[in-house]
Amino acid sequence: MRTLFKLALRNLLGAGVRTWLNVGVLSFAFVAIIWMQSFNLGIGEQAMRQQAAAEYAGGQYWQAAYDPYDPLTLEDSHGVLPDPLQAMVAQQKATPILIVQATAYPNGRMMSAMLKGIDPGQEIISLPSRFLEQEGEELPALIGSRMSASTGLKVGDVVTIRWRDADGVFDAQEFRIAQVFRIAVPSIDQGQFWIALDTLQDLTRMEGEATMVVVEKDGDKDLPGSVSGWVFRDMDFLMKDIMALVKQKTVGSSIFYFVLLFLAMLAIFDTQIFSIFKRKREIGTLMALGLTRSRVIAMFTLEGIMHSVLAAGVAAVYGIPLLMYSNKVGWAMPGAMDSYGFAIGDTLYPAITAGLIVGTVLLVLTVTTIVSYLPTRRIAKLEPTEALRGKMT
Repeated sequence: MRTLFKLALRNLLGAGVRTWLNVGVLSFAFVAIIWMQSFNLGIGEQAMRQQAAAEYAGGQYWQAAYDPYDPLTLEDSHGVLPDPLQAMVAQQKATPILIVQATAYPNGRMMSAMLKGIDPGQEIISLPSRFLEQEGEELPALIGSRMSASTGLKVGDVVTIRWRDADGVFDAQEFRIAQVFRIAVPSIDQGQFWIALDTLQDLTRMEGEATMVVVEKDGDKDLPGSVSGWVFRDMDFLMKDIMALVKQKTVGSSIFYFVLLFLAMLAIFDTQIFSIFKRKREIGTLMALGLTRSRVIAMFTLEGIMHSVLAAGVAAVYGIPLLMYSNKVGWAMPGAMDSYGFAIGDTLYPAITAGLIVGTVLLVLTVTTIVSYLPTRRIAKLEPTEALRGKMT
């Protein structure tokens, strides 16, 4: 085996430019697959991390009638917290949120909005609810930067909001914008006004009621069993849209990976065919000297595998600095990404894992081995005497 390795290495390096062209194409495939896949994984990890911090925490209890995709259910999506959930809120292991459909009148315009109440002192999610502490007679409200841009409202502005209370009676009140927060999660920003929970409960005649209860991160270990009238949504349920999108993007990127690998494998396949045709006298000589057909096939296959090994080394030379730079600087996202409702922020960072690198190396190595072996099957039918005369049957 050592002799085969030396012969394969000598032949590989002796091919000169042809070898390095193949190595260059393969190394580009290595880096491109790892680089693009790391950003696909980064999208999922970053979105899930930001979504959990800003909205989901450790999971949510929904009032049984609540459906976030059906605004018509909001009128009935509220209820008094049962004792188990009240105990979690009292221990600061959860925070309730009340959601009411409303109409806002910013700067003389009319728009549909969601009026959400949350405890100003909560620390379960990263929403800056502390600004909802009421000072004086004015009622404070929070809005996000996207809501501020669409309505023209800024800190200190007053906006009139109208809603329907628990008895179906319309009511309205003026709120002063206490703070405009900037957050990567559009689902707690667009079309929403946040006010103090007790204020909203009082205005809507829904004392002690809520639409959902957000539990603290890693708090699912101490969750009560089934709670009558409330449904627990774990992180797998809440994140399934994000995971489906990442999976879709990964499958879409696979087309690009296939094209790269196809070009690289085509180059290696042609190289093997050309090498066998050009070196037929060498093959005949080796077989005449006692080298079996299987060992000759192994030598040519080993040459193909060495393309991958050299390509991995070359890819490491320029790929590692590129990946380190990408991990440090990230990829700036255009402002239009906000309109997709995806929580990835202004900059996307790759998620580079050992599994991704090892998996890519094994994939390319396996495909290269197969492609290198296929042309060598002709050697099994080759007669040494004909090969020595330069003939190929």
